[in-house]
Amino acid sequence: MINPGVYALLSGLSAQAFKVVLELILHRRWQPSLFISNGGMPSSHSATVTTLTLKIGQLEGYESSLFSLVLVFGLFVIMEATGLRQEIGHQAQLLNELMDSALHGEKVDGQRLRELVGHTWAEVFGGIVFGVAFYLWV
Repeated sequence: MINPGVYALLSGLSAQAFKVVLELILHRRWQPSLFISNGGMPSSHSATVTTLTLKIGQLEGYESSLFSLVLVFGLFVIMEATGLRQEIGHQAQLLNELMDSALHGEKVDGQRLRELVGHTWAEVFGGIVFGVAFYLWV
């Protein structure tokens, strides 16, 4: 029997790979760097914890303490993906706008901050659907 964690990791990696494919299909751009980037559709965080939760429920029972623990952990991960990380993205976007305006015409040295560090609710939902589909597939 394969460890549930292996399924979860494969689900997350598959979601990351799917981001590259989706970008190619929707925008006709080959961007393999999306495989190792944060954010985007679907949320690999959500896919990973969803697959893990469902596998644990299947193996240990949906009434087990372990399932409850994994469920709460998974919900926490999903909330962090949309809450704090999304807010960090808004801050990065604002800082980048300030840098672009060059603070009253003065040259500002520095690198642009990464803005895509969290997920929208649609991306999280996409990750959950991906995690369920992966669970049903394996």
